[in-house]
Amino acid sequence: MRQRWLPVGILAGGLFAINVVARLVARFAFGTDTEAQDRLTLAMFVVIGLVLGTVAFVWGRRWPLERWGGDLALAVLIALLLTVLVGPFVSGGHPFANGAGAFFSQVWLYGGCSAAGALLGYLVLITLGLDHRSQSLQRYAETKLSKPRRVVRR
Repeated sequence: MRQRWLPVGILAGGLFAINVVARLVARFAFGTDTEAQDRLTLAMFVVIGLVLGTVAFVWGRRWPLERWGGDLALAVLIALLLTVLVGPFVSGGHPFANGAGAFFSQVWLYGGCSAAGALLGYLVLITLGLDHRSQSLQRYAETKLSKPRRVVRR
């Protein structure tokens, strides 16, 4: 059980740590410069997408999509909740400081970048033919071709 949920927790914690670092850099390095903070936020979402793409690539090689897809979605959901509910306290605010519209736009942006990163990583894996299903089909084809053909008498 621990082997299954520990990577999910580590991934969720890592995604939240990326957000915390971005918030702290935005708070102390840029102060009130909103343009620089927006660029830093965009860079944070790109890094989150790259991390999830890499995780989807690695997990997609090891396990079928049915196993790791839910784990990845759970890790993203936990990190999303931590980011939108706990993250603003790190930067000296609260979750609904800029209104409900800003709150929900952050939720949609985080979800969209996460989904795009994971999908891109998995599509690269499929394109290279290294995903779990392609490898299983390749092993099946190799075993069928390696057996000699049986002669049937009539």
